[in-house]
Amino acid sequence: MIQSSLTHRLKDQHRAITPIIIKLNDRQIQHHVIKGKWSIHEQIAHLAKYQPVFIDRIRKILLMDNPEFERYSAEDDDGFEIYCAFTTYELLKKINTDREIIYNLVTKLSPDKLDRTGVHPKFGKLNIIEWSEFFVLHEAHHLFAIFQMTHTMN
Repeated sequence: MIQSSLTHRLKDQHRAITPIIIKLNDRQIQHHVIKGKWSIHEQIAHLAKYQPVFIDRIRKILLMDNPEFERYSAEDDDGFEIYCAFTTYELLKKINTDREIIYNLVTKLSPDKLDRTGVHPKFGKLNIIEWSEFFVLHEAHHLFAIFQMTHTMN
């Protein structure tokens, strides 16, 4: 059974992005606060690009027995650069659209489907609830990075 805290984060956690960046202009959003590290825009592009990856993983877990996944790396994903070319507004729209898919996909599963597993290269066999927890914690890490960069500029 999915805990309500996970359900709420799956539904709404991504909505923290807009209030965090609302006072920034495009130059600030594109600025590399730390040389060699992602800008706020690139952080958001990563979050947007990872959502379809997560959706695909959940669908594979539902269709296959214990599929094994490679560690996701934006630097190795040609699609990441494509996402970086979108405006921040377009990325936020993509995040909202894909999040609705994720929310409906995960929260409407029966308990036996939630128990299905896939293999993460570092964390081993995870059921869909654990994959979902991993997903929102990963996202929270990037939200915190965005928050830090935003307040470093002020």
